[in-house]
Amino acid sequence: MARKTLLLHAVAPDSSLAFALVGTVILVPMILGYTAYAYWVFRGKVDPDAGYH
Repeated sequence: MARKTLLLHAVAPDSSLAFALVGTVILVPMILGYTAYAYWVFRGKVDPDAGYH
């Protein structure tokens, strides 16, 4: 008889999930903020016809 793997057996401990949640809550806004800042700094400075050379 095949054994069933339930979702309950596959989840991580609560402490690991809390650590990942805190990291996500801190890092995602930082990444989005840095991306927005980079777009703001370089706005209008790139000539679309310049190409790579």
